[in-house]
Amino acid sequence: MVVAQADCPARRVPDGTPLTIPKDTFVTITQALGGNYTVTYHGQMVRVDGTDAAALGLEPELLSFPEPSDDQISEEQVWEALKTVYDPEIPVDLVNLGLIYSLDIDQASRSVTINMTLTAPGCGMGPVLVGDVEYRVRLVPNVETVKVDLVFDPPWQREMMSEEAQLETGMFF
Repeated sequence: MVVAQADCPARRVPDGTPLTIPKDTFVTITQALGGNYTVTYHGQMVRVDGTDAAALGLEPELLSFPEPSDDQISEEQVWEALKTVYDPEIPVDLVNLGLIYSLDIDQASRSVTINMTLTAPGCGMGPVLVGDVEYRVRLVPNVETVKVDLVFDPPWQREMMSEEAQLETGMFF
């Protein structure tokens, strides 16, 4: 159990609705994975991004990028941000899991559109994962908006995982 040291942004599980855990509120940490935390707050499960962990008195996940030399969005930095988002049930980031199909950067509107999938179409954590992706990619310099489209064609298969991810999860055979 921890006490919020400051107002803490969170998203309700599984629908991803944003909310704020007020300062001085007791919460129970139920899971810490991939730098993010799932906590119980007023009987609800909520997800706190690791970059906001200091509000709970925990070591924050640092996601920082060098100052851009121009006003462009760096595709490399977007991919770096995506590699910090982990599936809440599998200790592998979404890129190595093969869940990110594509991304498109519109420099004029400062927006990023991401096509991604889930390990299963009925995954109840889909809205939370989408929220995690949006949250982290918005931390990339010059990004103003992020749109995530969930797509299920082609369907995800374990062969889409990197070899490293397959080894880590014991799915390499």
